[in-house]
Amino acid sequence: MNKFVPIIIAVFLSLVGVIGDFFIKLSGQGIKFMEIKWFVIGFLIYGLTAFGWFYVMKDIKLATLGVFYAVSTVIFLVIVGVFYFKESLNVYEIVGISLALISLIILGRFA
Repeated sequence: MNKFVPIIIAVFLSLVGVIGDFFIKLSGQGIKFMEIKWFVIGFLIYGLTAFGWFYVMKDIKLATLGVFYAVSTVIFLVIVGVFYFKESLNVYEIVGISLALISLIILGRFA
């Protein structure tokens, strides 16, 4: 099997997890302490990703998977935070995100 297919699936699962994060954050944005419907949607999305992680973990080393998952999650969360929740980034965060992208490129090249 092509080694990039599980990596692409891992990045996609990271995106799905970020969608779950989005709903969890949304659940705390209302007037109430928690909007339960958004929390439940986020929780269910997290649960569904477990099936995909089972498949991916069979084909990728855990350390490699961890890096792809962590970096892609950070990038997707930044995109959601900046464009939906109107959060701002400082210079240190931009440098950190740039270094994370470089680490993904290096890992993808030598993994």
